[in-house]
Amino acid sequence: MSGTVQDERPDLPVTAGLEVGVTPGPLPGTVRVVVSSEIDFDNATFLNEALLAAFFSHRATLLVDLERVTFCDCAGLNTLLTARHAALQSGRSLHITAEGRRVERLLNLTATRSLFT
Repeated sequence: MSGTVQDERPDLPVTAGLEVGVTPGPLPGTVRVVVSSEIDFDNATFLNEALLAAFFSHRATLLVDLERVTFCDCAGLNTLLTARHAALQSGRSLHITAEGRRVERLLNLTATRSLFT
């Protein structure tokens, strides 16, 4: 299934309401991952698979755009931390380039924001 997103965002595969799109990043050696909707226990596995697939298929730094994420629970945060760990183990990194207020609040409450910059 494929979702359509406006304003130059890519068409995104959809599962359990979550949309994830992968496009080349703005700099060589980067991949842009755009996530939309809610990240929760029901779809965190899908997000994990999408992030790891982007990371390993492109062998690049992941630039994750979470601006359109309307909810993120601890399963979503764990997924981001797991993907960050996999990136670091391979000598690469994962950066959150934009986040909505709810994601920003979660990162601030858990003191994890600095891990993704």
